[in-house]
Amino acid sequence: MNEPLVLGIETSCDETGIGIVRGRTLLSNTIASSMDEHARYGGVVPEVAARAHLEALQPAIDAALAEAGVGLDEIDAVAVTSGPGLAGALMVGVGAAKGLAVSIDKPLYAVNHLVGHIAADILTGGSAPLEYPTIALLVSGGHTSLLHVRDLTTDVELLGETMDDAAGEAFDKVARLLSLPYPGGPEIDRAAADGDPEAIRFPRGLSRASDLAKHRYDFSFSGLKTAVARWVERCEAEGVEVPVADVAASFREAVVDVLVTKALAACADLGVPRLLLGGGVIANRRLREVALRRAAEAGVTVRIPPLSLCTDNGAMIAALASELISSGRPPSRLTFGADSTLPVTEIQIAEGAPV
Repeated sequence: MNEPLVLGIETSCDETGIGIVRGRTLLSNTIASSMDEHARYGGVVPEVAARAHLEALQPAIDAALAEAGVGLDEIDAVAVTSGPGLAGALMVGVGAAKGLAVSIDKPLYAVNHLVGHIAADILTGGSAPLEYPTIALLVSGGHTSLLHVRDLTTDVELLGETMDDAAGEAFDKVARLLSLPYPGGPEIDRAAADGDPEAIRFPRGLSRASDLAKHRYDFSFSGLKTAVARWVERCEAEGVEVPVADVAASFREAVVDVLVTKALAACADLGVPRLLLGGGVIANRRLREVALRRAAEAGVTVRIPPLSLCTDNGAMIAALASELISSGRPPSRLTFGADSTLPVTEIQIAEGAPV
């Protein structure tokens, strides 16, 4: 199929994403977020997210089609995130994608959410194509993963991942400790702008020599979160005002230091002078700044998709399916289901007989 027109559906967490691409050209990237509904709880509530997807899907599909200027009858294939993510949220998207694909009699591609974040890079327009192999650092509210990408559609290896809290989750929890609103990432970033990143030396998880022997590319932010909590508690016990800006800046610096250090270690160890950053936490200004500076010093080229394509979105799912189609891969069988713990090595799910 030449330059397939693909509609992608993404519902792995709290954002209902519908994207439409033609080959590697982005036509529409429609996102309906339920973030405001979760704010009162201080984090994503799975049941609330699933209900919000149900309500947002049809309007989002209509909006995406209108923005792209195409009709459903023109769509060549449907793509959907089948995992990883919140089980209930995934089930809504999977069910909708199956119904849509059957109703318009088009093939359906069930793909991996994490690999989709890498595929977002191919929608960047005039930039040079992504070279392989590349190291990919994906940082979001639910995932912190370090990947070795030898080929987008056939060979993605998990080097390391978070052992507990994801980086984005740690930002949310520390923001709560500092009485900052949800979501925590942007709030920590704003507070840190006036702080000293060297004011407090918070721990860097899994960075000691004894840890690196077994967890060289893995991440842990739970201990860091606890260290911040204890520091705040000491201030309160002593009747001292918590220096929110300094705590935010020092916490952010610890997270950024670990992320960039481990990513560049993977580049050096594997001899790969390329690093792709993806996921919603990449919107963090300090993370981008440090990654670009330290990578340049190490002779590593950094690629960052537009921030609108770093957060969860349907366009990246459509882009991955488009690459699968162009490489001759058959569609997924309709027997697949949502898989909340889908490993990154499974790029496409239930590949086999035509729909």
